[in-house]
Amino acid sequence: MGIVPALLIALGAAGCGGSAPGPHGTSATTPPTRTGAGSALAGAASPGTPQAAVWRPFRHVRGIVDLASPSPAGTIVVAARGRLFTLSPAHGLRPFAPRYAAPPGLEPYIVRSPGLRVAGAGCAFPAGTTYALRLSGGDGVTAVSPGGTVRKFAVLPRRGLENGIAFDETGRFGHRLLVTTKVGQQTVVSAIDCRGRVQTLTRRAPRVEGGIAVAPAGFGRFGGDLIAPDELSGNIYAIASSGRATRLVASGLPHGQDVGVESEGFVPRVFRSALVADRGTARNRHPGDNEILRIPAPALTRAGVRAGDLLVVGEGGAETIDVRCHAACRVRVVAHGPTVAHIEGHVIFSRAF
Repeated sequence: MGIVPALLIALGAAGCGGSAPGPHGTSATTPPTRTGAGSALAGAASPGTPQAAVWRPFRHVRGIVDLASPSPAGTIVVAARGRLFTLSPAHGLRPFAPRYAAPPGLEPYIVRSPGLRVAGAGCAFPAGTTYALRLSGGDGVTAVSPGGTVRKFAVLPRRGLENGIAFDETGRFGHRLLVTTKVGQQTVVSAIDCRGRVQTLTRRAPRVEGGIAVAPAGFGRFGGDLIAPDELSGNIYAIASSGRATRLVASGLPHGQDVGVESEGFVPRVFRSALVADRGTARNRHPGDNEILRIPAPALTRAGVRAGDLLVVGEGGAETIDVRCHAACRVRVVAHGPTVAHIEGHVIFSRAF
């Protein structure tokens, strides 16, 4: 705790530019750089050098695995211990949807519907409904209404480990719900419409998992692609609506099981803080804190982060990079966290906390 409240600010418009010439999938990147003094991001920055931000504990939640983006009122849905909770400015942390249950110890990642209408489907995803990976009782997705009603929403046709979920708010995938499933050493990417109908986009994407996200239109030539990290290699991939996968960047962070890049979020123009789940994981080299970690918006601004950038957080230790794409993509380390941190799920941005 002990975090000084930040003012609600708008980040500058500097960020990702328009599409660049050349075929999709040919990404030129600049080498990762580090902010602050030295590779440990310690010490004071020299004049004019961005100052690295720090993830700090904000709210204790035992067994936390993911956060869904806030409602217009600022309420966040929290997945923890196989259950759901809501975190709101008015009421704090409360149990939510008592009929919902997921296997404890697994990672049933969640997303909140912004109310997208799917072209050609004659329906929309209800605004405020939470969609969760269903990791037992048949692979698929479970829907939880704002009032707490729980129902099976979709069944996936191919068995594997569901490990990523995101909404396509940009539209390249038809405003559908996207799910990644690990099958062997490859990834199946599925698109699900508002009636629960599933289309397989590819069965041969690289191994990815975690807090996947769809890039905004301004993210260079990768605008509208599904962006997904691989903790084992440290690579971050862009997957087009055609199913074609391209290495977006090499993160430059430590990589490996329970260590490498895990959580993502695209930075909005206006927010008060960035939040991410730090899961307690016993007998792990990064055992976690059972906390929601937070960085105030001004600290990210001082670190050089801008609207439209991609924040990616490493699972072990919460070291964080900023990815900005124009004709090429630039990677910079902009934040770090407690060395014990064990990061899971999505990076979200709050106007309320």
